[in-house]
Amino acid sequence: MQEQDHEIPHDSHGHGASVGLADAIHLPAPTPWPMVLALGFTLVIAGMVTHAVVSVLGLVLVLRSSVGWFFDVFPHEKHISVSVEARAVEIVSTRSTIAQLPVSEKHRQLLPLETFSIWAGVKGGIVGGIAMIVPAAIFGLISQHSVWYAVNLLAAGGFVSWANQSDAFLAQFHLNGLLAAAGIHALASVLIGLLYGAMLPMFPRKPILTAGFIAPFLWTGILYSALGIISPILNARINWLWFVISQVAFGLVCGYIVNLQVRVRTPQFRSLPFSVRAGLHTDHPQTKDDDQ
Repeated sequence: MQEQDHEIPHDSHGHGASVGLADAIHLPAPTPWPMVLALGFTLVIAGMVTHAVVSVLGLVLVLRSSVGWFFDVFPHEKHISVSVEARAVEIVSTRSTIAQLPVSEKHRQLLPLETFSIWAGVKGGIVGGIAMIVPAAIFGLISQHSVWYAVNLLAAGGFVSWANQSDAFLAQFHLNGLLAAAGIHALASVLIGLLYGAMLPMFPRKPILTAGFIAPFLWTGILYSALGIISPILNARINWLWFVISQVAFGLVCGYIVNLQVRVRTPQFRSLPFSVRAGLHTDHPQTKDDDQ
């Protein structure tokens, strides 16, 4: 589609005249379907922890909004014509001279100067997740005389049928519970480890305080306000003291492992290949300091 250039007509006094309706511009037509689609997905997920009817309603909204959005785009995009009014404006300055700033990036400094690779956060999350298992197992032994209690509590978030199970049931070994808890714990540990890798270079002076105490208390506060929706059974039986201890153990170990990894200079990080940014290949010449 070729765009046509339209000149702005002027009247006899030199002022810009109104542009006619023939010079209207075409804009995408407004549509409510993206918002309805987002609401549908929200209801589908909310129904997993509330009632199946909520998920059914969300699924209906998802299907209807998908069809409506599809026909807003195919076979032709819907547009609306909007008339425009353009006027010629003369910009006048009272200043006799204009000071020009020099175009240079030397005065700018990118902070932090160094950052960790993606693989550093992954390794920190894995090791920190393993360390977190120790206080969780001790909590299970003290409260229910079983190391599987904490495992099954975590897995109960994915099993609606476990919502009304007794403590004796949760203290027993269940293979499906072990697999579910391992998947949830591994995914959460890796994601938080990546977050630690991105966050710790911003606080280089006291990484132990940031990783071991500030961040765990921040995660705990966020989870405390949302756990009733995410997993009601875990929210009803969780011991927050032991949860904080587990988070601190994760933060200390994860932060320690991340800080042991090789850092990459920030100005060069964006231009490096993905293998270097991911930490798979660390002897790239650009990763060394400029002084060497």
